[in-house]
Amino acid sequence: MLFATVVIGLIAGVLGAILGLGGGVVVVPALEFMLPRLGHPITIQQAVAVSQFSVLAVGLSGAAAYLQQGLVRARTGYLLAPYTILGGTVGSVLGLVLPAQVVATVFAALLLYSAFNLLSGLKRVEVERPPSPLVPPAMTFAGVMSGLLGIGGGTVQVPVMNLLGGLPIRQAIATSTFIMGLTAVANALIYQAGGVLDPALACAVALGVLIGARAGAGLQKKIPDRQLKVFFSLLLLFTAGQLLWKYWT
Repeated sequence: MLFATVVIGLIAGVLGAILGLGGGVVVVPALEFMLPRLGHPITIQQAVAVSQFSVLAVGLSGAAAYLQQGLVRARTGYLLAPYTILGGTVGSVLGLVLPAQVVATVFAALLLYSAFNLLSGLKRVEVERPPSPLVPPAMTFAGVMSGLLGIGGGTVQVPVMNLLGGLPIRQAIATSTFIMGLTAVANALIYQAGGVLDPALACAVALGVLIGARAGAGLQKKIPDRQLKVFFSLLLLFTAGQLLWKYWT
């Protein structure tokens, strides 16, 4: 079981660093799908709690690689991080009390919305633009989703920084990865205090993620911008479909 969890973390780390997602979009549904088949039932709240550690690991490992490549807008990250940390605290508390079906439905709706926004902007030329005043509240919402769903907030942060913040897609992904590491610390502590965190699973996922995120950050620079957006969007659509099928059929 722990080997399977490390593999899940490895895949999540690669995809998370390439797309700036934090890996939770892979970890949460993968844990819910795999572990019951290995004799270890898990609730969505427990999967989200474990995912917070994967988010933290992607943030540490992926951001270090992106900083070396000069892609992280550190000043932007530090200015926006307080909004995501505040939102993450609120979302983590909500994640401990809301029913699993509600959490899964919110997760799926968020993924579908993010995919639509990215696909609708495929033809836009990737040049830097002045940021919108809507960026701070949108990043606070990203933090809420991060705490509630264990996804690192990247599914909102990347589109926000790319579509509203005016950052090119690669810099938006790198800066999202940088921010999510700061946000995940508070989220993980809240889930631990709530008694739903499995330390062994969390460590196994984090180990895989640390390795995968470093590799993913190196692979990302080889992928064209348009393909990054398409790949990101397809992953979001697939995961949303899985969650809606599981909790509404």
